[in-house]
Amino acid sequence: MTITLALRASLLHYTDDPALTEDGIHWHADGLLLLEGEKIVAAGDYAALKHLVPDELTVQHHPGKIIMPGFIDTHIHYPQTDMIASPAPGLLPWLEQYTFPTERQFQNPAHANDVASFFLDELLRCGTTTAMVYCTVHPESVDAFFTQSEQRNLRMVAGKVMMDRHCPEFLQDTAESSARDSDALIQRWHNQGRQLYAITPRFAPTSTPEQLHLAGELAKQYPDTFIQTHVAENKDECAWARSLFPNARSYLDIYDQVGLMRPRAMYAHCIWLDDEDRRRMAETQSAVALCPTSNLFLGSGLFDFDKAEAANVPLSIATDVGGGTSFSMLQTMNETYKVARMGGRYLPASRMFYTATLGAARAMQLHNTIGNFQSGNEADFIIVDPKATPLLARRSAHINSLEEQLFVLAMLGDDRCIEATYAAGKLVHSKI
Repeated sequence: MTITLALRASLLHYTDDPALTEDGIHWHADGLLLLEGEKIVAAGDYAALKHLVPDELTVQHHPGKIIMPGFIDTHIHYPQTDMIASPAPGLLPWLEQYTFPTERQFQNPAHANDVASFFLDELLRCGTTTAMVYCTVHPESVDAFFTQSEQRNLRMVAGKVMMDRHCPEFLQDTAESSARDSDALIQRWHNQGRQLYAITPRFAPTSTPEQLHLAGELAKQYPDTFIQTHVAENKDECAWARSLFPNARSYLDIYDQVGLMRPRAMYAHCIWLDDEDRRRMAETQSAVALCPTSNLFLGSGLFDFDKAEAANVPLSIATDVGGGTSFSMLQTMNETYKVARMGGRYLPASRMFYTATLGAARAMQLHNTIGNFQSGNEADFIIVDPKATPLLARRSAHINSLEEQLFVLAMLGDDRCIEATYAAGKLVHSKI
């Protein structure tokens, strides 16, 4: 073992859901994080680990700061970066007026590279080190994204949108071409370095039964790939999906019938599910990407935490840019808390930080790779400044517990709190 980087600060990470066990949260007020190259070696109290630091290695000390795993955003659209905060009365008009025209430009590789570069830098600036990302129907958009991600050595998941009906002709593929293109992209990018591929039908109404069937065949052929799509976001969309697939028991069942529910499947929104849907999600280990800022922005509805947790559905939170209005997972926690409160649920901050780190990694079946400071995990982490703004500094002077500190960060924090971001042990963003 050769320690290559040692950082001293307060440390926060999880080994289990703090709602299930008090031992799930690990806090070291004076902590030490030790790395060997791209991997975590150890994390714990400074006094207990300092003897492992070689004499010739200087410990990087960040007093007053918190080191924690990088945030994981399980649902975001990189092509929508330039149309974030676009006004529309609802989801379907928003797609027609803004989303589809914006995505048309991604057949141009130069444009796709430019947006992908900005998008990834913005994620890193906000402390997000892994995301599940939608590209467009154009294979060029996927190549551009993964090329930019690979250059930064990030652990990213992305895929080409599959969409062969109910969209402008300039964005339509076909069932056959989408499967062929996706297969080629899987072979080119899945497990290429730290890149991972997601089979990506946009949502059931924009795919024919044939396209969804072929997506299911790909999911069966490549069982370690990811699956990502949308389901039950708003009532109009649900009614539309049911009218197009009258033989399905529910909107979610459309995907289930073609083999798109399994571990590593991520379903965005999941607001209007029923109890049988939730049971199937838990049974198949398909996960929810809760998108509170976009659900509020588009007036889609409020996620039901109690029913999801009663069914043991894997849960994560996501920004859903550009329907979501911030790249910041701290801001997303803020909205998550308010959505829960409107549903009569109090959500502790410790639970929100778990859901944005190890909880998301578990939902993605990547918990032995990212999400906490377990020895051997990839060294993706952030340095957080809890006094990054005058208001945060003043409020933090009156903190009485870790829970209160995390709550203040979730309510008042944003990108300004991220002092530095590391990916695979390398500094990839710094405010200084």
